[in-house]
Amino acid sequence: MRTLLVEDNPAQRDLMLQLLQPFTDEAVAAVPSQDEAIDWLQRHDGRWDLVLVDLFLAQGNGFGILKMTAGRTPRQKVVLMSNYAQAPVRQRALEEGADLFIDKGLDLGVLLTFCRDLQRVEPAPQRAPAPADARKVDD
Repeated sequence: MRTLLVEDNPAQRDLMLQLLQPFTDEAVAAVPSQDEAIDWLQRHDGRWDLVLVDLFLAQGNGFGILKMTAGRTPRQKVVLMSNYAQAPVRQRALEEGADLFIDKGLDLGVLLTFCRDLQRVEPAPQRAPAPADARKVDD
């Protein structure tokens, strides 16, 4: 799973990186700001599976990043997270397209289950079709 973590708090970022490690077969990209997240998303041009973003960043916010991912495919997921998880904030996040909103202090188990479920539904690598003119040769 190719994952981008957007978190400006170093301790929280380290915790999230540890939590995400079992769910990805490559390093999780981690950036601290909205601008860096948007740059990463543009450079990866749709080649990502999960964006996990803190709602409030020192520069920018999760809603700006959510807007940037609006044209994503159904297999690509965006999770917003915050310590400020009041009902109106949760509702706005979901209305604006987040696949999940978690309270960083209370919902880490929900995040782990979400990631585990994503792993289960990831499509198997597809094989290239055999050329049309390929013929089976009997020995």
